[in-house]
Amino acid sequence: MTVTETLGDQAYRQVRAAIAAGELAPGEKVTERGLAERLSISPTPVREALRRLESDGLIERIGPRTVLVAEIRDAAIDDLAEVEVGLRGLVARFAARHATADQLDTLDEILDRADDLLILLKERRSQGLPTERHLTALLDTMVEFNETVNACAHNPVLVRMLDQSRVFTRPQRRELLLRRVAEDDTFGMERYTSHRALVRALRAGDSATAERIAIADAEGGLDALRRGR
Repeated sequence: MTVTETLGDQAYRQVRAAIAAGELAPGEKVTERGLAERLSISPTPVREALRRLESDGLIERIGPRTVLVAEIRDAAIDDLAEVEVGLRGLVARFAARHATADQLDTLDEILDRADDLLILLKERRSQGLPTERHLTALLDTMVEFNETVNACAHNPVLVRMLDQSRVFTRPQRRELLLRRVAEDDTFGMERYTSHRALVRALRAGDSATAERIAIADAEGGLDALRRGR
């Protein structure tokens, strides 16, 4: 069954992303009507989204139609990271149960392309040549890999929960990754081999191993990015 995202879901995701990206700064006052105009939707789904964001601790209600963007403390970020890591593990567990042969072949093909890009990156670095375009292509390839793993789970509700629980938005993640790689061109390489191991676990239908690999990779990636903030 296909689950359709409601306007309230869209408003929740967009406002949450704006808070995470700093477009809505801590301490900033916003109104339901102002957010509705910003998102080009009616106030009703915005009201629904704000109720959820208030439960998340991301906003504080200071009036009937006015809220304040909350200060996100380290403890709250830790909690959110724990949720994201757990959901990534669950996605991998479901993927081991439900991935099709074609999807698994696609994962291997994506990693083959990533291997080629990684070899090219290393060659260009050794020759002192620019690598920005190739690094961006590699990051795009890994996004494609993760999205394909998500699709393998055949559980749109779970994937939507993962999207809504991300510590960093995708633009934030990309910016932080590029910054860390600029500081250390080996950044993330120690976790790269885990992707092949994950595909092997998915092919074997080994849900426990797939979950363990995904959790370890997500924990390592989030910890490294948070240190680079």
